[in-house]
Amino acid sequence: MSQLFTPLQLGKLSLSNRIIIAPMCQYSAEQGKATPWHRIHLGHLSLSGAGLLIIEATAIEPAGRITPQDLGLWDDETEQALAETINDVKRYATMPLGIQLGHAGRKASCDVPWRGGGFLTPQQGGWQTSAPSALPYSEKDGTPLALTKERIAEIKQAFIDSAIRADRLGFELVEIHAAHGYLLHQFLSPLSNQRDDEYGGSLENRMRLVLEIFDEVRRVFPRDKAVGVRISASDWVEGGWDEAQSIALSKALEAAGCDYIHVSSGGLSPQQQISVGPNYQVPFAAGIKAALTTMPVIAVGLITEPQQAEAVLVNGEADAIALARAMLYDPRWPWHAAAELGEKVQAPPQYWRCEPHEVKGLFDF
Repeated sequence: MSQLFTPLQLGKLSLSNRIIIAPMCQYSAEQGKATPWHRIHLGHLSLSGAGLLIIEATAIEPAGRITPQDLGLWDDETEQALAETINDVKRYATMPLGIQLGHAGRKASCDVPWRGGGFLTPQQGGWQTSAPSALPYSEKDGTPLALTKERIAEIKQAFIDSAIRADRLGFELVEIHAAHGYLLHQFLSPLSNQRDDEYGGSLENRMRLVLEIFDEVRRVFPRDKAVGVRISASDWVEGGWDEAQSIALSKALEAAGCDYIHVSSGGLSPQQQISVGPNYQVPFAAGIKAALTTMPVIAVGLITEPQQAEAVLVNGEADAIALARAMLYDPRWPWHAAAELGEKVQAPPQYWRCEPHEVKGLFDF
């Protein structure tokens, strides 16, 4: 059996294989509420045969949205709208569903990518942003307000409240978003965090908020469900967050009972220098995995081919493979991977008759 199609445990959550659909923002919500687009989009992906689907970065408060069109889970209205979508998906799909909860911090109040993604002023439909320190992401952005301790406490409570809502919606997993230059990553990196209180300065202080939020989400989210964290392993900027600090954070999360670490990189600074190519982030995952005892590590980043994904697992560089853009391009990627690797994959009975003649036995009936 290929490693890619062996089962995996994330805490007490069982996955049928090690293909994970990474969160991908759709910028298609209305005032934080899911729309028919989400039903179509998630319906496609939920029938793909992957082991887990984590839905897009979902804001824990309105000011935490990247764009005005971001999905949210901060009140009864956003919960009900998402419930309608998730209930439809779960009616036909059997794969576990997770949700990524996050706050954009200083990278909030932006336009959608297909309109350039630029910063939006309040007059353009944007809002005042906030961050660990009053340092904008770029000179073109508005200056964020440095978060007071009272606002930090409110944000922590918002993560708790959204996790409770996620449980009610039937999600089996919560992923805390501490990557890609968004708020929790901003607290981690010395480039964006220049506070002089207990949330800034030393590595221990900069990690504090991520660990506190993890502890609170883990406390309210049922133990038979999984809680993990996504990080950027490097800012790709000298003097910024790096692999050594990521290993320290990962060890602290493992000690706290985290169910997995999802390893990406970048997004904090426009000065980042990234050499992008196949597997370009896998060495970060491998370095973190080598430093941990048992916590599973998910690798992501231009892993697009089945044999490529299989090799990462065979080489012991990660425990699971996450796909994002590759799944948008080919929503049946797990089917094709199973066919290439001689494995079976789950599919809805409505599609069983599409099994190619040359790969009879592809679908796990």
